[in-house]
Amino acid sequence: MKYRIVHSTSYQYSDPVPVCHNLLRLSPRETAYTNCTSHRMLIRPNPERVSRRKDWFGNLVQSFSLDESHRKLLLTATSRVTVSPQVVPEANETPEWEDIAASIRDQSIDGWFDVNEFVYDSSLAPSGDTFRDYASDCFAPKQPILDGAIALMSKIFREFKYDPKATTVVTRPAEALAQKHGVCQDFAHVAISCLRSLGLPARYVSGYLRTLPPPGKERLIGADASHAWFSIWCGEAGWIDLDPTNDKVCGTDHIPIAWGRDYSDVAPIRGVFTGGGQHTLKVSVDVEPIG
Repeated sequence: MKYRIVHSTSYQYSDPVPVCHNLLRLSPRETAYTNCTSHRMLIRPNPERVSRRKDWFGNLVQSFSLDESHRKLLLTATSRVTVSPQVVPEANETPEWEDIAASIRDQSIDGWFDVNEFVYDSSLAPSGDTFRDYASDCFAPKQPILDGAIALMSKIFREFKYDPKATTVVTRPAEALAQKHGVCQDFAHVAISCLRSLGLPARYVSGYLRTLPPPGKERLIGADASHAWFSIWCGEAGWIDLDPTNDKVCGTDHIPIAWGRDYSDVAPIRGVFTGGGQHTLKVSVDVEPIG
């Protein structure tokens, strides 16, 4: 599947902003099943210089500063990307979850070093008894790891209500679990906390989700969405992406941008500015199939 993605973000300020510094993670990630063929970042006002680097997790980060007074900041990322289906093994053919946890703990499995950091607590996805108890019925003794992770994904989908007003970007997963309301970010954080509480590597993935219009309706430009899901490491099978918001193993409708320990590692836009007074934010995402 080939896509053209346009992600537009605008900030309107009531007072002038004399200076700002920003980090952007808006370029689709290169993986075994995604290929970003082009990416262009339009910034207005136009900064003198935009730098590019890879962060610790291999995500592309663009940074820029503005030292001229402005009341509006417009960021438009335009990308073309090809997405192929993930190779996903049969869930019951993956290793038992206890074996994965033990082999990472004992450092006895190939690749343990690269995934070890995703076992430990992070600021927005800690482990704990509450999460372990919630996931316990999904991970019976000798349960295949992917089988258990899919069961956990489905449990979150059934028991949680999607509610954009219930949480914010800094809501902790313990709160989301207690109220069972939230958005895709919360569902991913809860799943990651559950898996880490069992000693299993799990990471947070930010990206885009192609949304389909209702039957008989035209696709609305800009109506697609930034999205988030989680990945579980399954030993030789590698990382498998699961979407608890939609109860789906991720496929060609999911386009990853970045991954890390939790949302704080992969926020699409992060910055600081002086002045500005009150500000309003508008975001539009369009994921258009092409070719």
